[in-house]
Formats: sequence, structure tokens, C-alpha cells
Amino acid sequence: FDNEMIRKAMNLAIDRDAFITILSDGENQKGGAMLPPPGGEWGMSEEMLATVPGYGDKEKEIAEAQALMQSAGFGPDNRLALKVSTRNIAIYRDPAVILIDQLKKIYMDAELEVVETSNWHAKVARKDYQVGLNLTGVGVDDPDVNFFENYACGSQRNYTGYCNEELQALFVKQSAMTDQDARRELVWQIDKKLQQDVARPMIYHSVNATCYQPR
Repeated sequence: FDNEMIRKAMNLAIDRDAFITILSDGENQKGGAMLPPPGGEWGMSEEMLATVPGYGDKEKEIAEAQALMQSAGFGPDNRLALKVSTRNIAIYRDPAVILIDQLKKIYMDAELEVVETSNWHAKVARKDYQVGLNLTGVGVDDPDVNFFENYACGSQRNYTGYCNEELQALFVKQSAMTDQDARRELVWQIDKKLQQDVARPMIYHSVNATCYQPR
């Protein structure tokens, strides 16, 4: 998976609408690294998201993904065997099963590896996986929290090991901007680049309700 064509093919093969329909009856949302609007302040607009690889016409993207796989030496008669690792609880397992099914369309035959919770986070931190399906969250909807924690070079929570020093300089630049509209435009550019680089492909953002006791 150090082959960029393989990573891009996998991203193109992900049918995010299918995940959202199956897992949440259409309630969950598509987005990039940042929480999408209207709940999120910094997520890419629908128009911009539609220009990001993996968020366009799925039939065309599957064909493009198949071509990338064939360029990398794989095809109907030479399929890629791999493991999809995930945590052994339903909110991890269920999307992992859907992912495995979708990857079949691009000549990938994946086996599901479920990992007990006590071992999962250490395994991910060691980068001890071929493909890992993980959930992540941030405490505050702000680019500083998300970009530096999940995508900065050397961050302990940057599980894929992605490192782009030029892009990281933009992390710093947006953080210092006082014009919030201009900052948002730069955040969108950063987010789009993260998706294009397949730094950590986003499948969906979940929508949940939390109930509190009055006391």
C-alpha cells in the first residue's frame, strides 16, 4: 500500500452513499476531514466535495479504480489478497464488512480480522495492519485540533504516517488567520488535498443523539 495507485483505487471504490444508506437509513453525512455543514463550521461545501476523488459518479470511479489496479498489475485473473482489520464491536465491524464487499469490484479479496478492544488501539498506533477501519473523533470542531492531531508529521494520532511538510505549513498559516471567511477557504483547500492524497479516507460522518438526565 505504499503504491499510490492502489490507495487511490481503494478510495475511488468506496461507495459512501451505500454505507450511509445501509448503516443509518441515510442520516449520516459525506465529508472530508472536517465535519460537514450544517453541523460543522469548516467542512467543504457540497459543490467542492463533488470535485474530490471518491465523491463523484460512482460507476465512472469504479471503472477508473479498475484501470488503476490493472496498471499496478492486478485484475480479474490476479486479484489482490489483503486483510481488513478492525475493532471487535458492531460500529466497527459492520462498516468493515461493507468495505470488504465493495473492494471486490476492484479485484481485491479481503479477509476480515477482528481485534479485541484491549489490543486495538495499540495495534493501530504500531501501524500493524494492511487496511484498518477505524473511528475517530475530535473534541472541538476546529481545524487546529483536527489537522495537527490527525495529519501532522510525527503526531502520535497520525495512524497512517502521512507527512506533507508543505501542507503542514498551511496548517500553521490557517491557524493564525483572523479573517474567518478567508481561513475557511484555506481550510477547504487543505481538506481537499488531504482527500486527494488519500491521507486517511473518510467514509462518513455519523449523526447521533445524546440524552441527558435533568439531574
